[in-house]
Amino acid sequence: MNTSAIRELFPILHQEVNGHPLVYLDSSATSQKPVSVIEALKTYYEFDNANVHRGVHTLGSRATDAYEGARAKLARFIGAKSEKEIVFTRGTTTAINLVASSYARSVCGEGDEIVITPMEHHSNLIPWQQAAKATGATLKYIPLQPDGSIAIADVEKTITSRTKMVAVAYVSNVLGVINPVKEMAAIAHKHGAKILLDGAQSTPHMKVNVQELDCDFYALSGHKMCGPTGIGALYGKKALLEQMEPVEFGGEMIDHVDLYESTWKELPWKFEGGTPIIAGAVGLGAAIDFLNDIGMDEIDKHDRKLAAYAVERLQAIEDVTIYGPLQNRTGLVTFNVGDVHPHDVATVLDAEGSRCGPATIAASRSCAG
Repeated sequence: MNTSAIRELFPILHQEVNGHPLVYLDSSATSQKPVSVIEALKTYYEFDNANVHRGVHTLGSRATDAYEGARAKLARFIGAKSEKEIVFTRGTTTAINLVASSYARSVCGEGDEIVITPMEHHSNLIPWQQAAKATGATLKYIPLQPDGSIAIADVEKTITSRTKMVAVAYVSNVLGVINPVKEMAAIAHKHGAKILLDGAQSTPHMKVNVQELDCDFYALSGHKMCGPTGIGALYGKKALLEQMEPVEFGGEMIDHVDLYESTWKELPWKFEGGTPIIAGAVGLGAAIDFLNDIGMDEIDKHDRKLAAYAVERLQAIEDVTIYGPLQNRTGLVTFNVGDVHPHDVATVLDAEGSRCGPATIAASRSCAG
């Protein structure tokens, strides 16, 4: 399927803004939705709307099948061993907070270490700050190279026998860096630590196999990968999820309840209290089908081609500073234009037909630290 045909599948792109055909360059913030995802949501609400895991009536069965079917699709999409290792959440932020609040706070103590990097999104920074404060652990940072990349030698120096958790973005949402996460996982495990990958920007752009990466946890968001907002997931190795306690209680995560004690359902439902995000999961399942139809290898190849072209053209413009590595980056290029404020650059681009966020334009104003 060529790019023109793919563009036709996105209804929102069939419009003009400020007199120009809409060009949307802000997918790192949220992606647009193909008609198949929109139709899946519409069909669910028109024909199948019911709660899941409760009623035995026809609509309840259909809704449950669609919800659990989406979980199975996602498990296959990221290479999990079982759908029981997939916990539906509101998004990457909620998934990371679940690990930081449940797992990290149970294993970290005074003098232990939590290791992250200065390139992390706030969602993969603040939860670890709070976990460190709550447990007395030390928050440590793997230093970045001048181009924003990570050197394995620095990883080996930073992770020690005191490290309990490593949390890093697979792909930076600001620099476009593709981190050596498989090697980082091996180093973390050598020291007895666990590793969480922020997959918000990697999952939509490249083939992911959590077993090959050997990550312990992997967080993702549906709205970054052509799915609806408000749905995401946490992958966790089964043994780790089984030892973790829920952080939200009530509704469908209960197995048995009496007046003073309760027990939890098995994985993954013990982490999904209350009525889940059913329509969001249905839409996410449709988004996975859409991405699979195009092919993740094709998406990855196209992303890298566009990024290389953008870097080449931007380098030819006077007073433009590009952030991140000039090669081996995914489809995001961050830059500044001289002393011009990024909001002003974004406003001008919008007026000329391109929608991109100011965070994409100015990495220097977006990186943690």
